[in-house]
Amino acid sequence: MDIIAALTKELSVGRNQVEAAVKLIDEGNTIPFIARYRKEATGALNDEILRNLDERLKYLRGLEERKSQVIASIEEQEKLTPELKKKIEEAQTMVAVEDLYLPYRPKRKTRASVAKEKGLEPLADLIILQLMKKPLEEEAAAFVSEEKGVSTVKEAITGAMDILAERFSEDARFRTYIRKTTMEEGLISSEVKDENAESVYEMYYHYEEPVKKCAGHRVLALNRGEKEKILSVKITAPEDKILTYLEKQVILKDNPVTTPVLKAAISDSYSRLIAPAIEREVRNDLTEKAEDGAIRIFGKNLEQLLMQPPISGHVVLGWDPAFRTGCKLAVVDATGKVLDTVVIYPTAPQNRVEEAKKVLKKLIKEYHISLISVGNGTASRESEQIIAEFLKEIPDHVQYIIVNEAGASVYSASKLATEEFPQFDVGQRSAVSIARRLQDPLAELVKIDPRSIGVGQYQHDMNQKHLSEALGNVVEDCVNKVGVDLNTASASLLEYISGISKVIAKNIVSYREENGAFKNRKQLLKVAKLGPRAYEQCAGFMRITGGDNPLDATSVHPESYGAATELLNRLGFSTEDIGAGTVAGLSRKIHSPKELAEELGIGEMTLQDIVKELEKPARDPREEMPKPILRTDVLDMKDLTPGMILKGTVRNVIDFGAFVDIGVHQDGLVHISQMCEKFIRHPLEAVSVGDVVEVKVLSVDVAKKRISLTMKL
Repeated sequence: MDIIAALTKELSVGRNQVEAAVKLIDEGNTIPFIARYRKEATGALNDEILRNLDERLKYLRGLEERKSQVIASIEEQEKLTPELKKKIEEAQTMVAVEDLYLPYRPKRKTRASVAKEKGLEPLADLIILQLMKKPLEEEAAAFVSEEKGVSTVKEAITGAMDILAERFSEDARFRTYIRKTTMEEGLISSEVKDENAESVYEMYYHYEEPVKKCAGHRVLALNRGEKEKILSVKITAPEDKILTYLEKQVILKDNPVTTPVLKAAISDSYSRLIAPAIEREVRNDLTEKAEDGAIRIFGKNLEQLLMQPPISGHVVLGWDPAFRTGCKLAVVDATGKVLDTVVIYPTAPQNRVEEAKKVLKKLIKEYHISLISVGNGTASRESEQIIAEFLKEIPDHVQYIIVNEAGASVYSASKLATEEFPQFDVGQRSAVSIARRLQDPLAELVKIDPRSIGVGQYQHDMNQKHLSEALGNVVEDCVNKVGVDLNTASASLLEYISGISKVIAKNIVSYREENGAFKNRKQLLKVAKLGPRAYEQCAGFMRITGGDNPLDATSVHPESYGAATELLNRLGFSTEDIGAGTVAGLSRKIHSPKELAEELGIGEMTLQDIVKELEKPARDPREEMPKPILRTDVLDMKDLTPGMILKGTVRNVIDFGAFVDIGVHQDGLVHISQMCEKFIRHPLEAVSVGDVVEVKVLSVDVAKKRISLTMKL
């Protein structure tokens, strides 16, 4: 297989782009580095395309390796024919290769293998070739042998039929047809095991739909219901159609002696061997596609969450709500430093509201708090009501915001949190995390396993290795898009930078602690285990403010410093002008970018990136994202009425819609059909996590805590 040609076709890009990207990946370059600093080579392929290319490259190389193994195994058995070899070499998927290998794969003991040991294969050949002239019983009598363990004619015929059944089940053509027919025309259905049981799977108690129409979230819901032993799930294929097809392929002429036997062997082969295997394969295929879709959605949601704009310049009070153990508070200054922590008990069972208000007044006055960040977990609703009531009583302009606290408890009990705040208990650490994830969501959320952040669906039911890798890639792309301040970034943040491992990230922090702040990027080469290769990969994503070289505060790569300096000099500037606002009109002074790029010895795309960066050094892509909604008052679910129009923040996007926080503690659902007037295939075409949207209330079910919303205003 020409892997480059296959990738070119799949990704709809130029062959030279694919060749360049594959070469760069094979040389050990990271995806963020290739996407940002090797645009000329790849024709500016973005990180998403490069990730897909990398994933498919691994798959296709694995496929070629598997083909070689299969060919070698069959050759060793001295059963490889030129035709079979050609079929294996031309196979496009792992499934096709395994289908072709199935008859030659070493097997455990089967009914067919036992029959072969008894010498019944010649009888099976006679039946399949339909060469019998005499009645079957007479032909079979010749194979009766006490020595071989064949006692009767019936045993001989049964053994021959077992051999045929297995032979049919291993035919790659048959399996391909049956798999395709089952996918196209089969039905997936489920039944409840206990009619009296109440569960979230009620809609699947007596459920049926075509396999090809079963959406990913329904596949995952059925899998979970089955795993929890609430549902029994099965796939029903068009059996009559499949049996007719098999009979036409196997029974080439009507022979009254062999036709009934062949029909019986075909029926047995399908019901006992083929159907269960194909059902497993189809279920696995549906699950794999559903998981891929869910992982893709989780990744998009995570990206939007990580790329939310930081709320800077505020002293923030982090509020981790709880009942019995009290609400943990942490005051964090504008730089993220913890100033104070305290526990108050305004919620049940203590209900010490007035005492809590006194503590809040004292904290706000002492530390000039302007923003309260409240976790959305247990007792969040009660805490929010107390905060809203309290804010009306004080003269200070303080606002609050409800933040998604998913993962805060995971972080607060982690080894990392213990190292960061050894003097705090888990509740205090959680309050700090809730405050900081408002100040800089990216810097704080990278400390938490992405799977615990809670912006996916059925994340605990899927391949955890695949999920972890995909989400890790998302975090890596986000961190590198934003870049990090080399002198303040935590090891958790640094380890996601291109070319930096966990060990090197810790070594950078240790070097900083021992030697003081980095003055220039070249100092990175003094960090233990950070060699020239890692330096090339990471340097452009590291920022140093107020260092020896103003270019170190930008995303211009050190390899382009010469070109950037010469560019500035030619246009009447110096590196000292960077960040002073005087380089703002640089692009207007360039009349022939292509010519200038050639003179500077760089590519035109690199020149464009350098100019953009010099005009607005270390620009933060998160600034373009919608700002969170800050509140001073609270709505109750009882206050909602159909027709009411509100502003809300998209908290999660799933296959069938999006959950929107409208400030009533319970997120409302905007179904995909209520998102826009035009038809969309997926909610992500209309909204993303963090979007601020205007919605209208359709219905409110207080008992079931369900709010139905529409974006069709």
